[in-house]
Amino acid sequence: MRVGTGESVAVLLKAVPRRASSIWTRAYLRLLLCGDTVCALLACLCVLGVRLGAGAFIPLVEFVLGFALVIAWPVALLMGGAYRQRANGEGTEEFKAVFNGGIGLMAAVAILAYATQTAIARSFVMAMLPLALLITLYYRYRMRKRLHRRRAAGDYMREVIAVGHRESILDLVMQFRRQPYHGMRVVGACLPDDTVDVDLDGIPVLGSFGDVARVVERERADAVAVLACPELDGAALRRLAWSLESARTDLFVAPALLDVAGPRISIRPVAGMPLLHVEHPEFDGARQVVKSAFDRLGAAMALVLLALPLLGIALMIRLTSSGPAFFHQTRVGKGGKTFRLVKFRTMVADAEQLKGALVESNEFDGVLFKIRNDPRITRVGAHLRRYSLDELPQLLNVIRGEMSLVGPRPPLPDEVDQYGADVRRRLVVKPGMTGLWQVSGRSDLTWEESVRLDLRYVENWSLILDLQILWKTWSVVTRGEGAY
Repeated sequence: MRVGTGESVAVLLKAVPRRASSIWTRAYLRLLLCGDTVCALLACLCVLGVRLGAGAFIPLVEFVLGFALVIAWPVALLMGGAYRQRANGEGTEEFKAVFNGGIGLMAAVAILAYATQTAIARSFVMAMLPLALLITLYYRYRMRKRLHRRRAAGDYMREVIAVGHRESILDLVMQFRRQPYHGMRVVGACLPDDTVDVDLDGIPVLGSFGDVARVVERERADAVAVLACPELDGAALRRLAWSLESARTDLFVAPALLDVAGPRISIRPVAGMPLLHVEHPEFDGARQVVKSAFDRLGAAMALVLLALPLLGIALMIRLTSSGPAFFHQTRVGKGGKTFRLVKFRTMVADAEQLKGALVESNEFDGVLFKIRNDPRITRVGAHLRRYSLDELPQLLNVIRGEMSLVGPRPPLPDEVDQYGADVRRRLVVKPGMTGLWQVSGRSDLTWEESVRLDLRYVENWSLILDLQILWKTWSVVTRGEGAY
């Protein structure tokens, strides 16, 4: 049967998946499935190989059991949620799902082995399954890094229609562009009916609040992000969700309460209404005692390990420029209390006296003073700043209890004098040697972005978050990006 040109186009359009993201999503999930299975197979072969190398006799039943566990491994991860689309590339959630699936399989096999008094299964629980978990976590970490690189290049992105007012949409666009690893890209916006001729930094305005479903169908968008606005109440959101249901388009709703992480938020039904319960952050008590102990112990261990490199840096500074090796400066800590911060000197000895002549060259917006090519910086100091080595002496401030390993940036007194009421919220916790600002752009951030990151840390701090930031700090510092 011959098909005309118009019919050919129609047939091809029907054959093509509705959204391009569904193609890479399915391919990525298949890659994860195959990789996880290979990880379990490698663990099985390693255990069997070690036992064979040690001269142990392995009956056929153990080979069968081993390969049965290889098949059961991706099934366990599936039940743990490791193949959910929303977990792709989101490190904590993805790793937690893999861990839960692996631990679940270990528990199931251990219980079965205990119930049947099978010694063979216990050997695999103690060796193969933990090894499979470690290899799988490493594989997922490498895949996550690969996915982030592809997203930074503009691939593997989900196209989003943003619904809300101009300011909130611009903020969302800025966040997605700065953090492309989340895999979200705003391709259009729907604004209130009376909004015309609005500049959204290159994002086209495709309709009003009543046109969202038609815009999504026309643009073949993957998701809709509804930002906080009074026009879209509960009834309107419910109708919007119904209109997107048939196309399986994801709906994200941003609450008016910003920068509060999931652990502090829970949904509680009251009188038939789902209400958000927001717990207060903990700034005192047992958790703070644990954090303080962790900071001081970690700083003390770091000083012992880095004693010789610190001595070498101090000698290098003294030999290459006149002046002391260390630089002391008054900073503002927790509760507005000042302290003497210690750093390696990276500028000429009279840098503070020369600052007045350079005020007009300030390249930073807001209350901070920074110059990308500051003429006061010494040759050795430039290298120290690039890799944040000049901040290592702050470990002494951490041991004295004036700073934390992780926290907001320690501000100068004249900066604090310009703080508004909201920004002063940064002072309810100790400042840190590193923080969200360090792993999210460092000096390339604007003043508003750095403040927002500091406030986000204050509202959501936890020991797990500190560990994540410390882990990310290593890769950021070794690349030397955004430091001057």
